[in-house]
Amino acid sequence: MSLSANDIQKLEEKANLIRQDIIKMLLEAKSGHSAGALGMADVFAALYFHILNHNPAKPDWSERDRLILSHGHICPVRYAAMAESGYFSVSELLTLRKLGSRLQGHPHRGALPGVETTSGPLGSGLSQATGLALAGRIDNAKWRVICLMSDGEQDEGNTWEGAMLAGKYKLHNLTALLDRNNIQIDGFTEDVMPLNDLKAKYEAFGWHVIEVDGHNISEIIAAFDEAKAILEKPTLILAHTTPGKGVSFMENKPEWHGKPPNKEEAELALAELRTLDKSSREAGSVLGSAGGVKELSEIG
Repeated sequence: MSLSANDIQKLEEKANLIRQDIIKMLLEAKSGHSAGALGMADVFAALYFHILNHNPAKPDWSERDRLILSHGHICPVRYAAMAESGYFSVSELLTLRKLGSRLQGHPHRGALPGVETTSGPLGSGLSQATGLALAGRIDNAKWRVICLMSDGEQDEGNTWEGAMLAGKYKLHNLTALLDRNNIQIDGFTEDVMPLNDLKAKYEAFGWHVIEVDGHNISEIIAAFDEAKAILEKPTLILAHTTPGKGVSFMENKPEWHGKPPNKEEAELALAELRTLDKSSREAGSVLGSAGGVKELSEIG
């Protein structure tokens, strides 16, 4: 079903709201990863508000789609999308990375309902997702498995073991989305370890591959719809994204891979994002309940 221009605009506004949440969370935590989280906001808005078959009121619902976040360091974007869709209070986002928080620096299965796997070591997610998809097919389950992974973790052998097995068993209930933002912690991916033609590589492993603009919500949704119609192989969505998307001084800069903004940088980032946002929360919103974040929520 095609979405109207108004529907797409609402999803874009959700993505912008998620980006603002990410900045506030990282500022409060004083640690965490900015670039990848901001770059995947459009994907997460599309997933949690349109694509996923899920129920925030029943996170363990047996018919839910299984979402695996392999590059767990971008978890602020997942937490923000989950909070905005009703899994928990938005105010809890400000506990990111604090002692005793359910919102750890990498997602932890068991700590937060709605998180399927614990992630941290890069390269594990696709193998985990392949196992889940194989189990689902054995059980004749209707739910699907969606695995989100980074381009940097394509350096890991475990990723390709999962890709090989999924191709062998033609796991059409598995869709992976690869965040092709061209950076990793040590610099640009093609300088660290050239990945070359990822589309050709996955096709050689027996996958159907779709390339999209990772900031075009219509393209993202259409790709997931296409994946559901492919019945003879798994699908990879190669999503080209801009790290730090929406914040000009962060975009395409590897140094923001694992760095949070300071107060001044957060003010600038939120000001930029709010110029694009038609549905920003009013000043003094629930995210303004702690320390310096309240001050930031009153800007503009």
